Amino acid sequence: MKTRTEALQLMQEWTTNESLRKHMLCVETAMRAYAVKYGEETELWGITGLLHDFDYERYPDPPDHPLKGNEVLAALGYDERIRTAILGHADYTNVPRVSQMDKALFACDELCGFIVACSLVKPDRKVASVEVSSVRKKMKDKGFARNVSREDIIRGAEELGVDLDEHIRFVLEALRQNAGALGL
Repeated sequence: MKTRTEALQLMQEWTTNESLRKHMLCVETAMRAYAVKYGEETELWGITGLLHDFDYERYPDPPDHPLKGNEVLAALGYDERIRTAILGHADYTNVPRVSQMDKALFACDELCGFIVACSLVKPDRKVASVEVSSVRKKMKDKGFARNVSREDIIRGAEELGVDLDEHIRFVLEALRQNAGALGL
C-alpha cells in the first residue's frame, strides 16, 4: 500500500491552491477519525480523504474529476478501494457507495468544507468556536457558502447511518483535535 507521505507528495504536486489543500487535509482528518470509530484501516481511510480531490485543479469539470485522477491513481498502483471511494464521492460517476469508507468519504466531503466556512466567519476564525447549532443555522442560509450542497451533507449522514447532528459533532471534534495542523 502507498504511504501517506507518497499520497501527500502527490496531492501537493497536483494542487497549488492552499484552500483546496486544506480541504483535503480536513477530509483526511475526518476520515481517520471515522476509521478509528469503526475499527477500520486508518491509513487507507486517511489516504482516501487526502486524495479525493487531488485532480480537481487540473480537471475541475465533470466527469473529468474524478475520472482522470482515478486513471493516475491506478497507474501509480493505489488501492482499488481508495479509487472506488473517490469515484463514488461524485454522484455523476454512477459508482455506488457500498463500503463504509465509500459512504464516509461522501459524508465528510461537503461537511468539512461547510465547517471550515463556518469557522472563517467566527471572530477568532477558529473551528473551536463552531458549534453544531451554528452549523445547522448556517445550513438554512442559502447565501452562505452557496457552493456547498446542503442536500449532500444531509444525504451523506443518512447513507452513513448517523444522525446529522451527531455527524456534525463528530467531524467538528475531529477537526478541533487537529486544528493546529489544519490552520483552524
